[in-house]
Amino acid sequence: MTDGAFPRGLRANLSQVSHQLIQVMLVGFAIGMTRTVVPALAESEFGLERGSFLLLASFVVAFGVVKAVMNFVAGRWSERIGRKRGLVWGWVVALPIPVMIWYASDWTWIVAATVLLGVNQGLCWSMTQTAKLDITKAEERGLTMGLNEFSGYVGVAIAGILTAYAAEWLSARTGLLVFGMAVVLLALVPTVVWVKDTLPWAKAETAAHKAAPPKSLPRYPQGVSEHPTTGEVFALMSWRDRRLFAISQAGLVEKFVDALVWALFPVFLVTQGATLTEVGWIVGTYGFVWGGSQLFTGRLSDHFSRFWPNVLGMWICGAGVAMVVMGTGALWWSVSAGVAGFGMALLYPNLSAAVADITPPAWRGSAIGIYRFWRDLGYAIGALGLGLAASLTGAAEAAFWFVAISMLVSGAVLFWLGEETHPRLNPAEQPETAHA
Repeated sequence: MTDGAFPRGLRANLSQVSHQLIQVMLVGFAIGMTRTVVPALAESEFGLERGSFLLLASFVVAFGVVKAVMNFVAGRWSERIGRKRGLVWGWVVALPIPVMIWYASDWTWIVAATVLLGVNQGLCWSMTQTAKLDITKAEERGLTMGLNEFSGYVGVAIAGILTAYAAEWLSARTGLLVFGMAVVLLALVPTVVWVKDTLPWAKAETAAHKAAPPKSLPRYPQGVSEHPTTGEVFALMSWRDRRLFAISQAGLVEKFVDALVWALFPVFLVTQGATLTEVGWIVGTYGFVWGGSQLFTGRLSDHFSRFWPNVLGMWICGAGVAMVVMGTGALWWSVSAGVAGFGMALLYPNLSAAVADITPPAWRGSAIGIYRFWRDLGYAIGALGLGLAASLTGAAEAAFWFVAISMLVSGAVLFWLGEETHPRLNPAEQPETAHA
């Protein structure tokens, strides 16, 4: 698994891993700047009519559809043009976003800016994730994904709080303009100057697997060509392999939670009397607990299990969402957000790690891209579902129950159809038939 020219492991690639972690934190900043101020001030600043739950959710729907498609594209691109070029283009696309939000005369400008944000997130987050998996060892995947998602979602939380203060100090539009432009420029320049393309590491891993298969071979899908077509990988991820289907549907449904936190949670809190900075801290609690806990939940899965953290994470996260509407007050909402964040920390890095476990390095980039396609399509489907639930009942609380029940059911599907994917804990029974 180790080649002299392409050493693998977190320690051996500490410099590049560090650069990539900074990149994903800045990716989190880019999306986080829209998490507090934009939905909370949709009515007063951007002219959205009070109670327009579906219109409010529209920018999350647009983001989810575009990001899902870009994840799909990014996975394939990463194997053709390399990881670095995709990352550069992702930041170039982000340049107009802060200006569009600053100039926005109505809600359609926000939706348009969010479309570009979806392109940025689909390219940049996919590339940073795939790059780190390229250069780290199989036994470090949980830790690697935990570090990746810790960095990204702590970035989301910090940005939500900073932009709330910036909006109070400089006005909503100017604060988002200054913060957004700083983030994009701070990300683009280091990408061009310091980040390396890690595609050669993936190719070296493929060659190493052929020359000397690892002792604990993963349970790769059987009957798959060495270099499958995009359609073949899509079918495997979506329905042909029941394990990958179970992981993909869980990824899709868990994004219902993020859509809720993004689109309706700030609005719900404001209607309950919370100030903008209180909203930033309460929503930030979800992001901080989610991000911070992944430092050990990813590592936990490397040692004990991928399966149980994923299943329990779905159920705990859903319980946290339900708790929000079962009590009142900033402390209760913060605790509820923290419970949801901890559940998300259990499942989020480990669903991705499970995909990486049972997909060969030759087409792992495509598999991760398609998993991320289904996962982030959950933004759109979840936003539509929670928007409809709130609109039909006239109460935001209905959206919380829609999401909580969806998480419970999806976790049950994962429990029923999934299995342990860690190659050491559940290796292939017949290594000679597995594709490397």
